[in-house]
Amino acid sequence: MEQKKPYYAVIFTSKQTKNIAGYAGMTEFMERLAKEQPGFLGMESARDTIGITVSNWESLEAIKNWKQQSQHILAQQKGRENWYNWYHVRICKVAHEYEFHRE
Repeated sequence: MEQKKPYYAVIFTSKQTKNIAGYAGMTEFMERLAKEQPGFLGMESARDTIGITVSNWESLEAIKNWKQQSQHILAQQKGRENWYNWYHVRICKVAHEYEFHRE
């Protein structure tokens, strides 16, 4: 996933509660909505003991606008009320990256 550098990564790590009714549908909706936002570059996600989602953005302004998007605000609220025991958000500037593929 080669991106124009530098760009920004939002790293969202979380631990869920046992009450995850509606979580999967909201996750799918948030991913579709994020893809429509100006400055969105891509997303990768994994969930096991903890969840990790990394979304990539062209600028800090694009990240700020996403955080303030009304449907995203509602999802954040539901997450705090129902789905997460904890979460941690990190915003990082990506200056360099590399990959390995066995294909």
